[in-house]
Amino acid sequence: MSKPALSARRYLPVLDWGRGYDGETLTGDLVAAVIVTIMLIPQSLAYALLAGLPPEAGLYASIVPIILYALFGTSRALAVGPVAVVSLMTAAAVGRIAEPGSSDYVVAALTLAFLSGAMLMAMGLLRLGFIANFLSHPVIAGFITASGILIAASQLKHILGVDAHGHTLPVILSSLIADLGSASLATVIIGVGATGFLFWVRGGLKPLLVRIGIGERLAGHLARTGPVFAVAITALAAWSLDLGEAGVRLVGEVPRGLPPLTAPSFSPDLWLALVGSAALISIIGFVESVSVAQTLAAKRRQRIDPDQELIGLGMANMGAGFTGGYPVTGGFARSVVNFDAGARTPAAGAFTAIGLAAASLTITPLIAFLPQATLAATIIVAVLSLVNFSIFKDAWIYSKADFTAVTATVAVTLIVGVEAGVTAGVLLSVLIHLYKTSKPHMAIIGQVPGTEHYRNIRRHEVITDPRVLQLRVDESLYFANARYLEDRLYEMVADHPEIEHVVLACPAVNAIDMSALESLEAINERLEALGVRFHLTEVKGPVMDRLKRSHFLEALTGEVFLSQHQAMCALTAAAPVAAGDGQTGTPEADRDGEREGAAAPTEAAAASPGAAAPAEPGAGSAGGAGQLAGGTANPATK
Repeated sequence: MSKPALSARRYLPVLDWGRGYDGETLTGDLVAAVIVTIMLIPQSLAYALLAGLPPEAGLYASIVPIILYALFGTSRALAVGPVAVVSLMTAAAVGRIAEPGSSDYVVAALTLAFLSGAMLMAMGLLRLGFIANFLSHPVIAGFITASGILIAASQLKHILGVDAHGHTLPVILSSLIADLGSASLATVIIGVGATGFLFWVRGGLKPLLVRIGIGERLAGHLARTGPVFAVAITALAAWSLDLGEAGVRLVGEVPRGLPPLTAPSFSPDLWLALVGSAALISIIGFVESVSVAQTLAAKRRQRIDPDQELIGLGMANMGAGFTGGYPVTGGFARSVVNFDAGARTPAAGAFTAIGLAAASLTITPLIAFLPQATLAATIIVAVLSLVNFSIFKDAWIYSKADFTAVTATVAVTLIVGVEAGVTAGVLLSVLIHLYKTSKPHMAIIGQVPGTEHYRNIRRHEVITDPRVLQLRVDESLYFANARYLEDRLYEMVADHPEIEHVVLACPAVNAIDMSALESLEAINERLEALGVRFHLTEVKGPVMDRLKRSHFLEALTGEVFLSQHQAMCALTAAAPVAAGDGQTGTPEADRDGEREGAAAPTEAAAASPGAAAPAEPGAGSAGGAGQLAGGTANPATK
């Protein structure tokens, strides 16, 4: 196949999956589209309300963006559109620069979608999808949990029928308490009733339908359409009982028609005010979307292209900016429904868009009687499923550093705001990583009797030689930890004047940057001044390739060995001594190991005469078969 054809399929996946489209696939996509369309109508209206936009903006954001993603995206089941977290972030970003309900607010939302789309497109074309890796799972889990709490709290004003405000939990709660006296009883009845009904639908409707004879699969699909029943019942009640006159706030008139052609603002001042928020929305949306897409693709042994996903989501967001919408991404709940309903290709999304377009042309007059409390109930039930308090327990047990990152993310999100929360989580995660890698775990190692394996002297009964310091560093060497390695190594050598050789084992060293190279050169020079030779073992091929580009290997006083065992066979004379008698280094050399729960070293090796005998060297004899300098082995192949 020609390169232009491959390039076209790379950027237009529809050319790939569209070739084998048949009747069976069409049926599966149509069924899925009908179910997702029914689910999306109330969701789209509700999320627009959450974003502070007119309800029709939710419908608009669910039509053209879905079609564009179907053309450019690689996931066969991802359903793109407004989602709760991005809607909240939109409200927080736009609410700082424009009054909700104003035309400036709508234009700012369009501009935010356009900026987000442009950033996603640029990241995809430059293959920068790895940037999302800076958002660790604990940070994402904490952010989504905090966002779920914030979203649910922000919707209580619609359940109560009060004029509360704010984008942080303390402000929202204090505002709710202050306005509690003006709550509308009719609104509370509708809001609480709709919320209770939707919670029951999630867990109770499907078993009920199965008991009356409906198939389990169909029952599951009907249960997911519960919000539609809530919308229909409460809208009918509001119309028949004239609840608008009783103080119940209704959605009001929704324009009938297809998404209009709109234009985002190109004002430099507005772009400058929104660019930071657009970047966060882009990354958060991409992480949420690609994680869902990968999960669903794995179930059918399919694959997605993260960089092409960036392009697909970028096109969807830019499309939203030009058709009256706001930022969108792949939603978890609707994507799962789309997958379970039998969607086979992205065409299911295109059919969903057609269904939503038909709805915007026909049923929008009926939406005018829909109570806002019903949409709020839909949001609350949806987002509370995102709240995951178990992440605190899991992180505390597994990693105190991750627990710190999760706690900080949740606390800052709730108290300061969503953008500050995710920023704090990312920065804290990076700082924790830098701190941990700046003091890497290092272990003095020795030979496990009867084997060619070398292990930590504090965890195993091993054989060592007092003249050879065998130090294993369990981290790549770079600017943040290079000096730490120097200091620890000098300390160990100074405490043991009998040392003649230092062997740095590098099985876990995946990279050595310029700063670390300079440290290795300094170590080599200082040890040479002390009459100690410096050796390396188990250097990985890519690392050795870089070392060969420097003068370090030429100045190295020792040698580079293929394995630790070959190094010890070449460097030791006569019989080594047991760990208990010839231990080199201090217990502090493995302080990290102690924190990790390392068992206290035993003296069994020292007590056992047989343990003092070295293992048979085999092919790697004491003649130094593993020495790089001798040209008999090539560590670059490791």
